[in-house]
Amino acid sequence: VKGQVHYAVTPSKGWSDLLEALEREVDALLACTPEQRDTTLLVAPQAMPDFFEFNGFMGEAERLLARRELDGVLQLAYFHPQFEFAGADPEDIAHFTNRAPYPTLHLLRSDSIARAVQAFPDASAIYGVNIATLRRMGREGWTQLSKEWA
Repeated sequence: VKGQVHYAVTPSKGWSDLLEALEREVDALLACTPEQRDTTLLVAPQAMPDFFEFNGFMGEAERLLARRELDGVLQLAYFHPQFEFAGADPEDIAHFTNRAPYPTLHLLRSDSIARAVQAFPDASAIYGVNIATLRRMGREGWTQLSKEWA
């Protein structure tokens, strides 16, 4: 609504290309005020179709932020078409809370997250509610919802 979410699509395929794209988006986000751009979604349709490779890449992405001394400034979330929570049943619908059509890196300003947590004091419950909702819907409900979006 406020136009503060920036979407970037990269043709990157491998780790180094995607890290370069991520660094460019970090710089672009930090060059803006939160009122201009509060968050960035970097979508990589051609990168790492294998979730476990992408998951390994995320360690390198986190190290990039640490090397840039951005702990406490930016946070990184990620989504993947094949996302799986460690130790969960591969068929658990809860995985869909972190799935997206393409590998996606989400850069968030830590200050914005802090403000959101103040606005929603039990923000950690949102995650559990999302999973409970998916489990109530089941795969059939999810499939129906997906058809409605298409």
